[in-house]
Amino acid sequence: MWLVLRHHLVSIANANLRDQTEDLRSFLETQRENADLAKFREEVAETYSQEHAGEYLAVYTSSCEAVYVSVLLKGSSFSGICGSADRGLKDAHFENQVVRGYPVRFLQSTINTHGIIFVVEMGVPTTEVWETLSTFRNYLLLLAPLVLAISAAGGYWLSRRALAPVDVLTRTARSIGGNNLGSRLEKLYTGDELQRLSDTLNEMLDRIETAFQRISQFTADASHELRTPISLMRTEAEVALRRARNVELYREALEHILREAEKTSTLIEELLVLARMDSASEALTLAPLELKEFLEESVAQWKLLLRVQDYEILFRSDESTVWVMADQGALRRVVNILVDNAVKYTSAPGRISVALETEQENVVLSVSDTGVGIPECEQQKIFQRFYRVDKARSRTLGGAGLGLSIAHWIVERHRGSIKVASQVLGGSRFSIVLPLAPKAVPQVVGGTVAGLR
Repeated sequence: MWLVLRHHLVSIANANLRDQTEDLRSFLETQRENADLAKFREEVAETYSQEHAGEYLAVYTSSCEAVYVSVLLKGSSFSGICGSADRGLKDAHFENQVVRGYPVRFLQSTINTHGIIFVVEMGVPTTEVWETLSTFRNYLLLLAPLVLAISAAGGYWLSRRALAPVDVLTRTARSIGGNNLGSRLEKLYTGDELQRLSDTLNEMLDRIETAFQRISQFTADASHELRTPISLMRTEAEVALRRARNVELYREALEHILREAEKTSTLIEELLVLARMDSASEALTLAPLELKEFLEESVAQWKLLLRVQDYEILFRSDESTVWVMADQGALRRVVNILVDNAVKYTSAPGRISVALETEQENVVLSVSDTGVGIPECEQQKIFQRFYRVDKARSRTLGGAGLGLSIAHWIVERHRGSIKVASQVLGGSRFSIVLPLAPKAVPQVVGGTVAGLR
């Protein structure tokens, strides 16, 4: 601010000097062309001796012969061009000097009129300029600490007020733990970054609470499901050991224990799959798969198993070849889960149908049965973990309510969807919708995928 003011005041003084010098030029040019030096001295002295502009005026010829020197400059320490050791004519320039103890700013220039070159030194006092600058500097030095202190206090107050919501969020966040995940940060309505931060943190807490509840529910359900078969095996063993028995009774007890152990092993395997799914460590490798041939092979394997149980399983497809991007092992698991459920909930003799058809850019794989069906109010819950419509029947058949949740996860990882249509005593139909593979069909050589053509 001080430098800007100094530049402005000096610019005003410079403009004033240029104007006065231009007035002097106009005055000299109005003199007669044949006027001699004495006439110039007379005219300049008569005009400028009483003028304010002539208080600090010195006019010389090019040979430094004095034409006019003001009273204030005579007898002072003033040393212009002609008073300095270097008397060469210079371009117009400004210079600061001290005359009789006062600062004066001079404009030194040359004026060529009627063939005579005059060296002009026009000055204006700058005492007021420097006094103004000095006063302004003193005010700055005096007020700057005060303004700084006020600004610091105001900034501190504003920052405390602005960051007060942050303190509230911090205190609330520190109080949230595993036993009160339902608590939320204070809802802000500031419309700024703090509100977005609060909303984002609350959304994160919602996700954490949901995940925590799922883990707790998973642990409780897994404990419950494992406790039942272990209790049955323990009871069977204790009863068998309570007194001596013949070989047949021991064999019967061991067979019961073995069946429960097999169910427990299957349950543990499914629990491990779910744990890997939740931790994102269960990765699928998608590759081109000819779905019709794949389903024909799966259905043929099930025919061998169901032949002795008085079940009929059929496969239907009007397509010649259907290609999808899929993990063959994971997709086989989905088909086995759906067919196994159809067998469990269909009384013999029964019929199970596997169908394959295309719809625009998708392929629909469906598994239908003639079983007991699923009530409409239960159809949205069957893909939840450990959920079973008929719990007693599921326990008898060895189901833990995990198969459909695993199938749902696998289908989602294939960028597909699974849904159910069913009515009580009218059977069920599970439909899987998968996107078709790109139109470039994999080239199969010797039974293996060789590339894309």
